[in-house]
Amino acid sequence: MTAARPRVTLKLATSLDGRIATASGKSRWITGEAAREQSHRLRAEHDAILIGIGTARADNPSLTVRLDDFDGEQPVRVVLDTRLRLHPDSELATTAKEIPVIVFCSERAPGINASVLAAKGVTVKKIRPADGGVCPEAVLAGLAEDGVKSVFVEGGGQVAASFIKAGLVDALEWFRAPVVLGGDGVAGIGDLDMDAPGAAPRFKLQESTDLGGDVWDRYVPVRE
Repeated sequence: MTAARPRVTLKLATSLDGRIATASGKSRWITGEAAREQSHRLRAEHDAILIGIGTARADNPSLTVRLDDFDGEQPVRVVLDTRLRLHPDSELATTAKEIPVIVFCSERAPGINASVLAAKGVTVKKIRPADGGVCPEAVLAGLAEDGVKSVFVEGGGQVAASFIKAGLVDALEWFRAPVVLGGDGVAGIGDLDMDAPGAAPRFKLQESTDLGGDVWDRYVPVRE
């Protein structure tokens, strides 16, 4: 826990130019096997794994720890879904009774969608909106109420940006592949609405590791 909220680790897996997918939305696989294995080890260190609805709909992920030597409890899966669009037949919804899934949505999200997901075992929490999405501070407060002490944020870009803008990122794990996807690719971090470079959030490199050609950089925020 950090100041009565869960500790937040942001993970990025990008090309050299900071893209997480091609213009068509294809992202498998940008980084290699060693980087993906390390990502699963990082998942295993956290109480919850968090993504946005865009990632949930595009990738239909399971968000589980998949390691041969892992025998611990699977992290809680968390989706930020303002309008409650998670499909009831998605991988997350259909496994919610085995591994918990929490969906945070706007107070104005359709109630019937909440009922359908709840029947699948998904926990739906309605919280206040912020900048077109759900408020990250309110999300962390809701997770803290459930005993979550650490959160592994895996994207996409707008979710990453919302946590960075709110000053809620405590560690950044950045996996970079030696490829370039170009300006029409999907950005790993969304708009931060800055007027000048001096206002940019700053991070300090702690460690850099080669992972079979990919680079794993570990950063911490520079806080004044």
